[in-house]
Amino acid sequence: MIVQTKSPDLDDFSEKILFGVNKALRKLVETSASNNKSLVISDGKGNVKSVPAKELLKTLRK
Repeated sequence: MIVQTKSPDLDDFSEKILFGVNKALRKLVETSASNNKSLVISDGKGNVKSVPAKELLKTLRK
């Protein structure tokens, strides 16, 4: 029995999920920035901090 480790359908599905998540995060940051709110984020090392949404919006890709 041969088990495929990756399938094209799974790759397409993963890309769609990531696209949707990124779109939702952008909307969250834009809405928070327009309301002068801050968001709590992680720095990648497990530390959390509060960042103004306007500053975070500057770092996001379009």
